[in-house]
Amino acid sequence: MHELSMAESILSTVIENSEKNHAKKVIEVVIEVGKMAMLNSEQVIFLLETLSEDTIANDANFIVKEIPIEIECSECDFNGKLDSTDIDPYTPLPVCQKCGSLKVLVKGGKDIIVKNIVIDQ
Repeated sequence: MHELSMAESILSTVIENSEKNHAKKVIEVVIEVGKMAMLNSEQVIFLLETLSEDTIANDANFIVKEIPIEIECSECDFNGKLDSTDIDPYTPLPVCQKCGSLKVLVKGGKDIIVKNIVIDQ
């Protein structure tokens, strides 16, 4: 399960960084997930809540913010965000919404970033 390995990695990052900053407890974690990462946000939150039991992140508020796909089209020079409803979840090939070309450079929306960790010292 893709979500499980990502949740484990996110939680590991959160705990490691929190402990480096002498945290007693993690209060809130904001995670940015690009649409091209193909993660189910609800599943990730559930897994983070489950995996964080018996850690300093137990009962933390996990917030996932979805980041849109940004492309640059080499055919028509369109540069911008894609409407995420046009992306097939099983074959996530971004297509230029202006000209329909597949010759696009994905400039954003692929990353998974732990954006903010709120801790109690």
